[in-house]
Amino acid sequence: MTTQTERTLVNYNVTDGVAIIELSNAPANTYSYEMMSQLDAAILRARFDEQVHVLLLRGAGEKFFCAGADISMLNEVTPAYKYYFCLHANETLVRLEQTPKLVIAALNGHTVGGGLEIALACDIRIARRNAGKIGLPEVNLGVLPGTGGTQRMARALPKNKAIEYMAEGKLMSFEEALELGLINYIYESEHYWEQVLDYARSFCPPHKAARTVGRIKRSVQSGAEVTLAEGLALERELQQLCFQSEDAKEGIAAYVEKRKGNFSGR
Repeated sequence: MTTQTERTLVNYNVTDGVAIIELSNAPANTYSYEMMSQLDAAILRARFDEQVHVLLLRGAGEKFFCAGADISMLNEVTPAYKYYFCLHANETLVRLEQTPKLVIAALNGHTVGGGLEIALACDIRIARRNAGKIGLPEVNLGVLPGTGGTQRMARALPKNKAIEYMAEGKLMSFEEALELGLINYIYESEHYWEQVLDYARSFCPPHKAARTVGRIKRSVQSGAEVTLAEGLALERELQQLCFQSEDAKEGIAAYVEKRKGNFSGR
């Protein structure tokens, strides 16, 4: 899975239905092609694992979620390499975004540049209070946010605000990002990771119909990019898959019987 001295740059383990994917490249968890290849492999591994219901991304350590691409590496490689590096990174994040399982980003530290671009490809973002800054400052390097940043930021914020933050290279606090709707929650530093894990587990059986959660995600992620008529058609097809599931039978029966549903993920 690795090509550069067989270094492990992405740690992967599964607990209680949650695949924990950890970016690990001290000190700032910057990514290279090698890390993106390992992230790509981890996403596919989680996709195919029927015991995995939620993907949870985090950065190793406490200071950084991810500070983006390895600038020293970019300074040394050819323009052609940079192009294919960005292309592969884009393909990896599209794979993450289109995976029909909920993806949560645990922003445990600074989330800047390509790190925010990774987080923007996730479905829900939870930050640790006072743990760092967030933003897309690539303009200061004379380049644009080229791993989906210009596109996903403009879909997460009003276009004028997206242009403002990217053109100015502005970093913001997690609190400001929360107000803008760029992140979903801020958890206190104490017990942060335990709270994030508890939240992730809440989408797994028996608490939630996990496949339905994944289909909601697919309907939104894919439907938002097509016409309303096409989006409604996609929604109907996904709804039919839900109707045929054991979890839909259980959820409807539980409602009628006035009890809590006990979902199996099937």
